[in-house]
Amino acid sequence: MPNQPVSGNDLARFAGQGTFMRLPKVENAEGLDVAFVGIPMDHGSSWRSGTRFGPAQVRNESSMIRPYAVQTGAAPFDALQCADIGDVAINTFNLRDSIRIITEYYDTLLKHDVIPMTIGGDHTITLPILRAIAKKHGPVGLVHVDAHADVNDEMFGERECHGTVFRRAYEEGLLRPTDVYQIGLRGTGYTAEDFDEPREWGFNLTLAQEVWHKSTAPLAAQIKNNMGAGPVYITYDIDSLDPSIAPGTGTPEIGGLTTPQALELIRGLRGLPIVGCDLVEVAPPYDTSGNTALTAANIMFEMLSVLPGVPYR
Repeated sequence: MPNQPVSGNDLARFAGQGTFMRLPKVENAEGLDVAFVGIPMDHGSSWRSGTRFGPAQVRNESSMIRPYAVQTGAAPFDALQCADIGDVAINTFNLRDSIRIITEYYDTLLKHDVIPMTIGGDHTITLPILRAIAKKHGPVGLVHVDAHADVNDEMFGERECHGTVFRRAYEEGLLRPTDVYQIGLRGTGYTAEDFDEPREWGFNLTLAQEVWHKSTAPLAAQIKNNMGAGPVYITYDIDSLDPSIAPGTGTPEIGGLTTPQALELIRGLRGLPIVGCDLVEVAPPYDTSGNTALTAANIMFEMLSVLPGVPYR
């Protein structure tokens, strides 16, 4: 029988160990189908810090989530062996060294036949994860939900931080460029040409205003139908949501997605060969209600629910 989250009827939801959905805590990924990993890091951020506290609060708020998805019928814990393997021990004083540590951690993790589901941390973490993912699976298709394209060349002279992730990933051949979908982009920019380069690379960009007042289910179907053969990675930046919904983030932009749009989008990706997911940029100090982290935890559960092998009841 695969691991099950501790039921709120057996132990109060405000009690127990601080793991994602109160799953068992294990030391490594041996025997797992899915490993939940935390990367408590924020020294790759360019504006407000605080995402170092993201993994802990997302795990805490995930205690509210039950194992069966009533709306969709997804029952991930009926078939997938899931557990929380704790946090990556990054170097909190050195971003470059932290990137090295994360890469090496995921190189070791991916020696097992496991899908990593990562709780960030700022968006810098996705680059070293993709480096490890590409070593195992080759270049991936990418579904990137975010207010920002994160394709800067440098920020303050640094080539690796949360705003340069997908330029570096493109340059390093970690992605299949025509299978990259960036969704929810908005806000102000530096020039009228900010998005020209990623489009030239083959990236598919959907600005937030293109889906205002619309269902995102057709967009998800388009992505699924057009995605080329090969593995897919999902990276979800919580700032893709409007800050009225998710204020607890480091770089908020008005005019974002709603939670129903987020759910429709993720649910529509079911059937893709997903090899990893992350949820980044939850900064608890800016949302004392905990609602941003609660939303993030539910989005993590939705991504878990569309992984290969999940049964629907």
